[in-house]
Amino acid sequence: MPKIDFEVNNLTSLKIDKKFLAKVAKKALVLIKPKISQLSIAIVCDADIRRLNKRYKGADRVTDVLAFNYGEIIICASQAKRQAKILRHSLKKELAILLIHGILHLSGQKDRTKKEFEKMNKKQEQIWQKITSSLD
Repeated sequence: MPKIDFEVNNLTSLKIDKKFLAKVAKKALVLIKPKISQLSIAIVCDADIRRLNKRYKGADRVTDVLAFNYGEIIICASQAKRQAKILRHSLKKELAILLIHGILHLSGQKDRTKKEFEKMNKKQEQIWQKITSSLD
């Protein structure tokens, strides 16, 4: 697999472990193999992701993650925090899972139907398990 340049940008006031996300991204990129040459990961607030979701997806609501084919993943930190609380795991884990979800989108995976959504969730969980077993 060719080397993929990537960066993680936290545009919120929440403390985010960017090194951890970078490790997750590197491992997920090897496992998923999306056809991209670079990856930019932006961590944003509710207002930013809502605006982007409305502009690019036509949905005037907050979402957890957006992925754009040119290699950009945008994750909403506050939505991730809410989801982590509901799912009873850490924000760190939720951000990692959303990052994996975004990389799956970059590889062409869709989650528009219930069946696609369930298939994608199963795949992201399998990838998360592989990644966590190999993290230092």
